[in-house]
Amino acid sequence: MQFTGVLFWVPIFYVIVINIIAFLVMWWDKRKASQYEWRVAEATLHVLGFLGGAFGVIGGMYRFRHKTQKRSFQAIVVLGLVVSLVIYWFVGIQYL
Repeated sequence: MQFTGVLFWVPIFYVIVINIIAFLVMWWDKRKASQYEWRVAEATLHVLGFLGGAFGVIGGMYRFRHKTQKRSFQAIVVLGLVVSLVIYWFVGIQYL
């Protein structure tokens, strides 16, 4: 089944937006951490990764040097990346 028109762009738009959101949430969490204020829950960051924003989370980790020493966090983010790639692949084959 091939998609055309607006339907073609919906998954692409989703991937871009969820990764931008994930990147910005990592920035926000780092900012709050450096100010010793209320922080974003790790579960929220993990959910963003599993919803397709793993590239944004990883980009934010290394751009802002945030949570790069916490191995348990990194392991779950990598798992989220694998899940995201499987989802991207599955959605992508729908276009072939």
